[in-house]
Amino acid sequence: RIRVRRGGRKRPVPKGQTMGKPTNQGVNQLKNQRSHQAIAEERVGRKCGALRVLNSYWVAQDSTFKFYEVICIDPFHNAIRKNPDTQWITKPVQKHREMRGLTSANKKSRGLGKGRRYSKTNGGSRWASWHRRNLQKYH
Repeated sequence: RIRVRRGGRKRPVPKGQTMGKPTNQGVNQLKNQRSHQAIAEERVGRKCGALRVLNSYWVAQDSTFKFYEVICIDPFHNAIRKNPDTQWITKPVQKHREMRGLTSANKKSRGLGKGRRYSKTNGGSRWASWHRRNLQKYH
């Protein structure tokens, strides 16, 4: 179980000086690109480096914090390694899924899914979709 402080994201700059154009000078009213749940998963993944983060769910909240349960799996447990349904998470490519945006909470903020609402991310990501449509092929 982990708690994450509620509210928006404050830009971490000294004395509120962002050193740039006025359009980028906001400090206080910024919103984080990722959800509180995704941040909670990442913090657990950092703390428990040997475990794999599978998923998470909301438990409770008060005025200051949101509380989440994060489901972690031990990839070296024999019951996990021997079971064909669960051994996919023991593979090296599944290390730190939460850091790379592969958990369910992270995928929401990346705009991934199926159906007409997710046409902007066909091909894996927003950039890949844009790149495929704007690439000029000479052949």
